[in-house]
Amino acid sequence: MSRSDRERLLDMLDALDRCLRFSPHLDAVDPVLSEMAFDAVVRNLAVVGEVARVLSDETRGLFEAVPWHSIAGLRNVVVHEYFRINADVVRDVVDSELAPLADAVREYLEESEQDTPADLTRADASVEPADEDIQ
Repeated sequence: MSRSDRERLLDMLDALDRCLRFSPHLDAVDPVLSEMAFDAVVRNLAVVGEVARVLSDETRGLFEAVPWHSIAGLRNVVVHEYFRINADVVRDVVDSELAPLADAVREYLEESEQDTPADLTRADASVEPADEDIQ
């Protein structure tokens, strides 16, 4: 089953919010906590990048200042070239890029919510997935 751009943007926003929530723990005194936070941030950056990669051109065009290609490129490094992940780059992205992106996505979703029928939003998240969605 294909997901709408709106659903994907909601996924992106969830992942961005997680990155921002986990980022203070990147500097934890406990090295295990710091490592877990880093892994969690990197995993959520992969989600952000996947959404950037699959959004329609029309939706990407609504966010002129967002470097979609670079976001998808980071996803490719995280997923396929994990050995090239640079902790300083991840930290810089988290510290300077994620909050403005989250704000832009959140603003768009809030503004467009009035134009979206209630049955197309995630209001009913308790619906069981179809069998083909599980595979």
